[in-house]
Amino acid sequence: MNQGITMNSGPAQSDKRIDELMGLLLRSGVLLAASVVLVGGVVYLARFPFPAFNYRVFQSEPQSLRTISGIFNDAIAFHGRGLIQLGLLLLIATPIARVTFSVFAFFYQRDWKYVVFTLIVLGLLLYSLLGRG
Repeated sequence: MNQGITMNSGPAQSDKRIDELMGLLLRSGVLLAASVVLVGGVVYLARFPFPAFNYRVFQSEPQSLRTISGIFNDAIAFHGRGLIQLGLLLLIATPIARVTFSVFAFFYQRDWKYVVFTLIVLGLLLYSLLGRG
């Protein structure tokens, strides 16, 4: 009876380890994103403690924050708004990283049907973010 348990514990241990790594990936991504947004908020408030906004006139974000490269440039320059936007990009990237990790996990387990399904989901996610309509 003990032999049957040890024989079945191999794949179960592998599944448990993959679940633990996936949880760690998601927690790390959310904590990293929150930390970057927090630092960006502190930097922004330190530089502009009392912003004078005219709420009757809509003002869009600056041109530099409309592209990923612009966001990275502002974040590297340690501008508050750039750091906040970078944190939001990291938050968006977290579930995409999880789906990507799932592709490799299913590939490692040789579960070809789920590799294909997960690649379809990843393709749809990337198309919805990067596709031009």
